[in-house]
Parts: sequence; structure tokens; C-alpha cells
Amino acid sequence: MNKILSKEEAKKIIDKVLAFSKADEMSVSLSGGRTGNIRYARNSVSTSGESYDQSLAVTAVFGKRSGTATINEFDDASLEKTVRRAEEIARLAPENSEYMPMLGPQTYLESPTFAESTANIDPDYRAKAAFDSIDPCSKKGLTAAGYLEDSTGYSAIGNSKGLFGYNKATSVDFSITVRTADGLGSGYAIRDFNDVSKLSTKQATEIAMQKALASSNAKALEPGKYTVILEPAASIDLLQNMMRSMDARNADEGRSFLSKKGGGTRLGEKLFDERVNIYSDPTNIEIPSSGFGGGGGGGRFGGGGSDGRPQEKISWIENGVVKNVYYSRFWADKKGVKAIAPPAGFIMAGGNESLADLIKGTEKGILVTRFWYIRAVDPQTLLYTGLTRDGTFYIEKGQIKYPIKNFRFNESPIIMLNNLEAMGKPTRVGGCLVPPLKIRDFTFSSLSDAV
Repeated sequence: MNKILSKEEAKKIIDKVLAFSKADEMSVSLSGGRTGNIRYARNSVSTSGESYDQSLAVTAVFGKRSGTATINEFDDASLEKTVRRAEEIARLAPENSEYMPMLGPQTYLESPTFAESTANIDPDYRAKAAFDSIDPCSKKGLTAAGYLEDSTGYSAIGNSKGLFGYNKATSVDFSITVRTADGLGSGYAIRDFNDVSKLSTKQATEIAMQKALASSNAKALEPGKYTVILEPAASIDLLQNMMRSMDARNADEGRSFLSKKGGGTRLGEKLFDERVNIYSDPTNIEIPSSGFGGGGGGGRFGGGGSDGRPQEKISWIENGVVKNVYYSRFWADKKGVKAIAPPAGFIMAGGNESLADLIKGTEKGILVTRFWYIRAVDPQTLLYTGLTRDGTFYIEKGQIKYPIKNFRFNESPIIMLNNLEAMGKPTRVGGCLVPPLKIRDFTFSSLSDAV
């Protein structure tokens, strides 16, 4: 059975659901698709599979009371039964004092979120992708552990006020960890795309292999403050945590790094190096996302829920100045401002230098492949702690000199982006575009024996 409903098929089902409604307001979200995967460890495939699913959620509203019911059968009787169930739950629910009336028709940007190449992935492709990763490791006496997941699906929303949105999307995610036979060297690489033709599991694995071989016999350096070069796979976690903290209500209520002592927010203030520019654009060809929140499209960062607000091109930080924060519809109405949705993904502008160029320009420093096990220490300063992992190297006079033991770090992305020395060319990671970053005075608090 074809699980990718067309725009017309999805609208027909949503309209049928809405026709059954006896509620004051009703919204419907409909999604479905196919997800496939292959997993391997110790140079051998352990699991693979493919699943198909569809789901429809109905939310009925009476006054400020709402109830939601879900189903995956779309015949008329089942649809009507689900509507009645949602209405029954709504009548029993307590009032939500912050409920906002549903939106009317919206205009959504069209984005290139669907790639036929990804939609055509089959078990043979996944097996070849795994082989291209396992084979070179096996031939060099290295051990590979990897995971590839691809998805092809659609998402549609509609409500009784006339709103309707539809998006079809594909995505593929790949991660690979390579270890040396003695377990003392480890390398890592990740890739994610909408279009699988951009993915080479062999190329990604070769990078992880190089790091694994180069990271054996690591030396210990004293903890302290160091100049670091953070690969995108390292900086993305801290940057995403920062972007997820740019909620207006949290700032207004004193629970955010954007809160001012004594009240108010730091919107409009210069909080970062003037070279820091972060924006979102759902139509960006490298990280396209749905024109409405919750509509899929490859973004892993957020997405603004599924209340129907459009995703737009928004500048969040411009020349180091906080330009926008995102608002729930309730909080925006309370403050008399536009209800800006959080982005599905973000773009941090960078330079034109490669990672190799940044290394060449570093007198003394540390190259970090990625961070792991990140935990919040202080939400108001965005202080985080975590560990380096899978390839950490000492740089001297523009060259990687030797591998070093991993560190625990204690650092805030706010401080990090004020200690910016240089940026490379942005690359896609985690549904965002992020450059490699050269940061001075990055705080490593202790050593870690893990590889």
C-alpha cells in the first residue's frame, strides 16, 4: 500500500474529518511514510528493516477545553469515531487559560525537502552503503560500527478555520564510529541530507578511519584554557542548546540567558562577537524544511510545533546582536508582538577557510572531533559540561602533532562566541549549517580516560 498520500488525498481525508465535527473548533494533523535502516557493529550487520506507518490526530475544542484522539485507519466510520472521541475528551478536560483560537488560512513557503533519490532507497542500497563502510575498515584491521536511517514521508495539517498545509520530505542520516583493534584509537563522522546522492558512506568512513588510526597512544595534557578548533559535529550541540534557549517567555520571566537582572530582556543587545550571524531560512537548498512547523523536511533542531504558523526567513543574531526571539502565540498576544515560531534548523554564517586552513593558522591549540554526554550546569548562563570523544589532537605551529587524552569541558556557548578567533566554511550537521570554529580560552576542567 502506498503510504505517501498526495496533497489532494490528504486534503480529502482532512476535509472529511472536519465535516464530522460538532466542536467549536477542530484541527487535524495527518502524516505517514516509510522509514528504513541498517545497523552494523564489529564489521558485521546486526539489524536492518523497513517500516510503514500513517497516523491522524484530531483535536476538538469547546471554549477553552480541548481533547485529542489519534488513529491509523481512515475509513469513514473510524474517522467519525475518532472525532467523537476527541470531542468527548474535550468536554471532560479542564479549561486551558492560555488557549488561543486556531489560525485561519496561511501562506507557506515552498521548500525543496523531497528528493527522489532518497525516496528510491531500497534494501540493496542500504546493504551497499554498509559494505562501503565496513569493507575498508576490515581490510585495515579496524572495527566499524555504524547506522544509516532513511525516511520518506508527508505531513498535512488543516482546521475548521480554513487552514491547510502539506509537505512531502525525505531525509537520510548516517553515523560511523571506527576503533583500532586494541581499542585505543577511535574516530567518528556523521552526515545528514535530504538528498542521498550527496552521501558517501565510504568517504565519511575514511575520515573516521584516519582519526581512529591517528588517535592511538594519546598523551595527557594538563586541563586548563586552550585555543580549540571545534569541528561542526562538536560545536553543533552547544549551538543548538543556545538556540533552543531563545524563548521570549523564559527571558521575560527571568529564566534565561536573555533575561535582564531586575526585569526585561536583552533583545537588541550585542551579546556576541560581531562576526556572529545566525538566521533560519526554510527554503535554503542545503537544509530545506517545511513551510509550517512540524512538517518534516530534514530539520532536527525544532520546528515550531504544528499550530500552523509559517516558517519564515528570520535573523536571530546579526553582527553579534540578538535580533529576534521566538514566542508562543499566547505570549505574543500578551506582549502585543508577532508570534514568531522557533526554526526547524538554523544557519550560522562563516568564512571560506577549510578545517585544514584553520589548523594551519593555529600556533598552539586542540582539535576537537565531537562532544559527548553534554549536560546543563546553569541555564541562566548556559554553562554546560561534557566530554571530548573520538579523536582529540594537539596542534602546534599549524600541524597536528599528536593525539591527546580526552577532556571534560565546562563552557558556555555565550562565552565561546565572544572568544571567537576564526570561522571556516559552514557544512550541514544535524539539520543545520555550522562552520568549524576556532575559539580561544576554551575551558577544559579535567581529564577523561575514555577514548
